[in-house]
Amino acid sequence: MVKLFKSFGLALLIALPGCTLNQKKMTNLEIVRSTYEGKTSEENGKNLARYVAADISWTEAKGFPYGGTYIGLENIAKNVFSRLGSEWVGYKFTPEDYVASDDKVVAYGTYTGTYKLTGKPFTARVAHVWKLKDGKIISFEQFVDSQTVNDAIK
Repeated sequence: MVKLFKSFGLALLIALPGCTLNQKKMTNLEIVRSTYEGKTSEENGKNLARYVAADISWTEAKGFPYGGTYIGLENIAKNVFSRLGSEWVGYKFTPEDYVASDDKVVAYGTYTGTYKLTGKPFTARVAHVWKLKDGKIISFEQFVDSQTVNDAIK
């Protein structure tokens, strides 16, 4: 009877939704996709926060309005995301495709948005290079046509 209970208990545990024994480890590509393809920006942000390493290095391209390297999610939020949210209307990245290899994932596509102070819209081609280690994002680097973004600001 005890053996039957143990078998039943294990089966119940495995079948429970959300049980760690029942969860599949996400691939690096799935992790990066989750930061872009959520239902809302908030969901994307939560997914990013869930998977970043504490000492993540985030590089915005030289010439881009927020160009520079920021370490840690708090610095990234302050110097990049809060500014994007407060200075732009409808600023977003629309991924076209992804390329994944081992610990690297490249997402490429298009940025769009309208700068609040000038009312000028822009479109820019962009690529993001993500590096991951043990299921955590350790770095991000942006490559973008900054001129179209800067033209919208002027």
